Amino acid sequence: MSTQSIHERAQLLVSIPLFRDLRAEDLEGLARSMTERRFKAGEIIFHQGEQSCSMYIVSQGHVNIFLPGEASRRVSLQDISRGEVFGELALFDGKPRSASALATTDLVLLELSRVTLSDYLERRPNAAMDILRIMAERLRQTDALLSERAAKNVDEEIEKNLTWSDRLADRVASLNGSWVFIVILVIVTLGWTLANSLGLVGRPFDPYPYVFYNLVLAILVALQGPLIVMSQNRQGSKDHARAETDFKVNLKNEVNIETILRELGEFRAEANRRLGALESR
Repeated sequence: MSTQSIHERAQLLVSIPLFRDLRAEDLEGLARSMTERRFKAGEIIFHQGEQSCSMYIVSQGHVNIFLPGEASRRVSLQDISRGEVFGELALFDGKPRSASALATTDLVLLELSRVTLSDYLERRPNAAMDILRIMAERLRQTDALLSERAAKNVDEEIEKNLTWSDRLADRVASLNGSWVFIVILVIVTLGWTLANSLGLVGRPFDPYPYVFYNLVLAILVALQGPLIVMSQNRQGSKDHARAETDFKVNLKNEVNIETILRELGEFRAEANRRLGALESR
């Protein structure tokens, strides 16, 4: 390995927040201890579930981190380019890979093993906080991405957060817009009128022109108005939430289409490469 290549590695490391505060001699020592890995476009770097104890730094090219799916459909999580790291979880928990990595272009990686990193952290313990920060950012991005991909029932989500007053307003609005309310109101009006006009209950308690009954109806109408408006406003919120969900679904479909097109491009590139190799024989 030439001194120039070590210098280039050191320059790459210093551009990464994880190693930014390292001294020049430490950078060169870390650069020497790293192993260079090369991959062709379309080649898998590692699969989900594989055991590993190394992280990678992209020196040249691009990497796609994804979750394998059914029928060869994958869920793309993140695209990584020069100067970014991935696979860092394997350095700490020793568990299988949580996702797969694919070289989307011809790729040059620098592999950092757990032993090398342990020696580095012993000299620079403050760097552990940078590692935790990077890991937290990755987890937040993944959680946000997966939550957006999960289809949600907007009505159920809103119903879970309704208060008793909201439910009462919805019930009142639903009752007012039904034949049940009309029939009940007609029956009560006829009963009230007959009871006070024919003396069915003795002395009329609300004689014609039924002032008390008109007052009750006025109060009922005054209360119905705000309750119906509250329900309508909530229905508008539901419509807005549905529209936002539809937008996210359309956006997800667009991303999936872009992923399919990218995979087709990778497939064409690989097919052309193999055809070229066959023709050159």
